[in-house]
Amino acid sequence: MNRRFAMYSVLLLLGIQRLATCQTVSMQSPSAKFRVLYTFEGKMDGGNPNGGLVQDAAGNLYGTTYDGGDLNCSNGIFPGCGVVFKLDRAGHESVLHRFKGGPGDGGYPCAEGVIRDSAGNLYGTTCYGGAFANNGIVFKLDSSGHETVLHSFTGGDDGGVPKAGLVRDAAGNLFGSTYYGGSPACNDGTGVGCGVVFKIDAAGKQKVLHRFMGKDGANPIGTLLLDGEGNLYGTTFSGGSGDGVVFRLDSIGKETVLHEFAGPDGNGPVGLSIRDGEGTLYGTTYYGGFRDSFLGTVFKVDRAGKETVLHEFKGQGDGFSPDGLVADGAGNLYGITLGDASFTCDQDGCGTIFKVDTNGKFSLLYRFHGGSDGAYPQLGLIRDAAGALYGAAGFSGNQGCLSQGCGTVFKIVP
Repeated sequence: MNRRFAMYSVLLLLGIQRLATCQTVSMQSPSAKFRVLYTFEGKMDGGNPNGGLVQDAAGNLYGTTYDGGDLNCSNGIFPGCGVVFKLDRAGHESVLHRFKGGPGDGGYPCAEGVIRDSAGNLYGTTCYGGAFANNGIVFKLDSSGHETVLHSFTGGDDGGVPKAGLVRDAAGNLFGSTYYGGSPACNDGTGVGCGVVFKIDAAGKQKVLHRFMGKDGANPIGTLLLDGEGNLYGTTFSGGSGDGVVFRLDSIGKETVLHEFAGPDGNGPVGLSIRDGEGTLYGTTYYGGFRDSFLGTVFKVDRAGKETVLHEFKGQGDGFSPDGLVADGAGNLYGITLGDASFTCDQDGCGTIFKVDTNGKFSLLYRFHGGSDGAYPQLGLIRDAAGALYGAAGFSGNQGCLSQGCGTVFKIVP
């Protein structure tokens, strides 16, 4: 499921269930300092950012938008196929690449933005475009903005539609996953496959490390984590017992399912964000948790595979459908939620920024209003050395941009 469009199903589900399941969450009013760094116009500058950000040593931010850019490229709903952008410390945006879709380029990046190497090259994925039936690409942008398509997915054995970002090792190998593709015997008879984990070496050669079969997980989503021994860790949105899994792949591609979700402990994990020094993994689920009400959880899984739910979202005051965590030096977790206790986006329903401490205590840092500040933040936060948090809201900001706004980039100091 594309997180951009998952929002609507989550909002509908909450509207049906909120009266039965939402309880008041007691917490202090948000006091963090929030500032909008950039508001997208949805034109050549891009629109609707739905990926995370990366920051360089000079404080510049890099990210992607799903729409905008080359306005000759369109999916019939939103103009443009997305961009890769840079935002300097003064809030000035530079577009590094405008996706054109079609066989020679990608279109509609819908994963966790881009990653950056020491030479200033950026690497990422697009959900669509590419040389084979619109199944997406892996791309590289050099420091001058020149794009190289490293791999075009066929939708077959090599995978299709990457909805996760990339991780890069010291040798320059890239690792990622695709939501579909792989084994055609998997899934519900559609033949599209349950997704793969892949590697692209420094020469650009792609190798599939694992093809999901359903029982071992299906539809991987979220950037993988890589440890010092070459093991990869990640989640699948579905599969296992039906509600998704946490998995590990060793350096030769052997998979171990560390945890199968069952509803009350979470449903629909959307990635692992952190692996600490003890080997404990931290992540979020879009659904599941409190009374199995499908509002989401923050969880951890230890080295032995034991899962602990750190916070179950109630949908009122704390938000629902959390994503992308980042930790500080004390082990506190910071993240975002897609919405908060309202069927429509108003002063209570446009998403939140939160903190969960090491004991599971929840604090609300900011509630989006759906105006100039943005609405529906997606794919988590990054943190700088001074403790400031940065992220992107997929909608609102410029109310003149389409009907829901085209999104913002923001900074918050807890």
